[in-house]
Amino acid sequence: MALIPFIRIVALSVVLGFSVIVLGLGAALTSTTEKYLDGYFEFAALAIATASLTMLTLPIMIALEYTKPNAFTSMIIVELSWLSILWVLWLATGADGAQAGQIFISGCGYVDSLVDAACRETAAIQAFSFLNWIILLAYTILILVLSIIASTRKHTGVWKSSVAEAPFFTPGAAPAIPPVTSQPASASAGSYGNPTPANAGGYEAQPFSYGGTTSPGGTAGPASVQAGTVHMTV
Repeated sequence: MALIPFIRIVALSVVLGFSVIVLGLGAALTSTTEKYLDGYFEFAALAIATASLTMLTLPIMIALEYTKPNAFTSMIIVELSWLSILWVLWLATGADGAQAGQIFISGCGYVDSLVDAACRETAAIQAFSFLNWIILLAYTILILVLSIIASTRKHTGVWKSSVAEAPFFTPGAAPAIPPVTSQPASASAGSYGNPTPANAGGYEAQPFSYGGTTSPGGTAGPASVQAGTVHMTV
């Protein structure tokens, strides 16, 4: 069995066992107060109600996790919601019991056996209620944190999955790498003809030829210009 489902079954089983104890203590205390005081403590009635709800729902949640893991009661979002309601009720039961227990002296050292029993039952209800609150609170925080981490890893369906099938420790999918396209090879410098030289004005240079000789004075004779060629004559 994986770690998280194992923690779940242990936590819910312990809470279920403590709930049976609280139910018995609350029933015994209520029976005593109704017999001798013609009434009952409010925290004892709350303890009976909270323990009854816990005993009715937790066995169903535990059983459906293995028999029908796709049932809506096995969804993490449903489980977290209901367990949060339960730990609030257990916290209220423990706090109410602590307030009611102030009528008894510390240590419950009463001579009267009935009063001493009522004092000890009140202290026990208070203790087991706080224990159930702590266990359920710690478990819901654990599942909530793991679910949030799984959601950040792109496992968006984790909230609708069961604890046994949730991808708590599954790494997220790696980001897609875009395909690399190769660029066409550039033409080499020798694959084209030599460029036509251009003069400073950006025009093609015209062929130039010089004919004749210079005069004794070092001056050239008149020149004639033909299309595309300059001829110097003496």
